[in-house]
Amino acid sequence: MVNPFKPETVPSGRHKPPLNYEELRDVIDLALWAGQLLLQYGADTQLVEETIHRLGTGLGCDWMDILVSPNAVVITAHSGLDFRTKVRRVVSMTVNMTILTEVSAVTRRVIAGDIDRFELRKELLRISTLPRNYNRWMVVLMVGLACAAFSRLFGADWPVFIVTFFAAAGAMFVRQELQRHHFNALLVTIATAFVAGLLASAAPLLRLGEQPSLALASAVLLLVPGVPLINAAEDLIKGHLVTGIVRGITGGLLATCIALGLLLAMSLMGVNGL
Repeated sequence: MVNPFKPETVPSGRHKPPLNYEELRDVIDLALWAGQLLLQYGADTQLVEETIHRLGTGLGCDWMDILVSPNAVVITAHSGLDFRTKVRRVVSMTVNMTILTEVSAVTRRVIAGDIDRFELRKELLRISTLPRNYNRWMVVLMVGLACAAFSRLFGADWPVFIVTFFAAAGAMFVRQELQRHHFNALLVTIATAFVAGLLASAAPLLRLGEQPSLALASAVLLLVPGVPLINAAEDLIKGHLVTGIVRGITGGLLATCIALGLLLAMSLMGVNGL
């Protein structure tokens, strides 16, 4: 019976000299690092698995067995008759498409043979420390404008547009502050929705515009868990049931927290009719 992990039977058809202990350890560390970045910043499970496998085989491994869970990555790297297994946890989840793009770009360079494992380590360190593209005040401004624009799409007039802008911008500022102090994500969502609801309640209380309740609905749109829900659907479709179910439940919990924060704000301000 042919051993599928021998260098002579590598699917690519080219001979791969077995990696020594240090090389194999370095390769699995780098592959885990890349996988952690992808999972942490919003990639779906299929992309994480494919990237890890391509990096590992591109750096000299014969095969990579990969298990992606909702908050950890497990890899077994094979080279010749040797293998190593390692686990890395992912302790926080957020969305940063710049990180995903950069990791995908450096993966293509590894596959093409343009960089080795030493240069890959430098690239992953650079990617891990990339600054945000926009400062926090630009994000606050644009989130406010985006939510206000949605209110216009829903049929709101200009007074409601203005209230929605300030409510969403203020809520985004609070969200940034809470995230900076590493509060629980569900508590951050409740608090942000609560602040957005308090500020947006000015529209129905002052009877601004013809449909003042649209300010309440639009001001919390910044909290909609779009990426977790999209990834949940993709994972379920592609057969990654565990991660898909967990991500779907996470999206549902976040949506519930939005409703709870908004309900608390409306109850406190005595606003009805949303």
